[in-house]
Amino acid sequence: MKIALKISQVIDTISHWCGVAGAGIVFVMVILGVWNVIGRYFGKILGQNLSSNSLIELQWYLFDLVFFLGAAYALQNNSHVRVDVFYKDFSPKIKALINILGVILFLFPFCGVIVYYSWQYVLNSWQTGEVSADGGLPRYPIKTLIIVGPLLLILQGVSEIIKNTSILLNTNHEKIGS
Repeated sequence: MKIALKISQVIDTISHWCGVAGAGIVFVMVILGVWNVIGRYFGKILGQNLSSNSLIELQWYLFDLVFFLGAAYALQNNSHVRVDVFYKDFSPKIKALINILGVILFLFPFCGVIVYYSWQYVLNSWQTGEVSADGGLPRYPIKTLIIVGPLLLILQGVSEIIKNTSILLNTNHEKIGS
């Protein structure tokens, strides 16, 4: 179990740094959003175009980065959506079992379906060098996140299974998922 917990720590580190990157991107996204609004309104007053479709699209792309990089981080930090009506009162072992079942029965299949059905879509985008019609920004790198995000979630799911199995086996006394 010690090796598995080390693997879990490596995965958690990856998810953590993706979350940190996402947090930094939020700051840039907000600055860009403010610029886009100011540029649109003051640009009209000045008779200059202070914003562009490319900047607006870049803001969308940054949001995509935050969402796809932040999902695994949210799972790692138990910040994801959960129905706590009953869960909050369960013992750590019952919570661990529910967490394992949730990952296996819901998270893995959900992410697997996304990756399976998106693979060709993303590949086609790379093969054609797809760019935006509005701003000319390349779309293929951002579309890659449609696969990367779920793969990061799958990795974090593996980590959650390891940590929760450790709780079930009494090899780790941390309270996870509370």
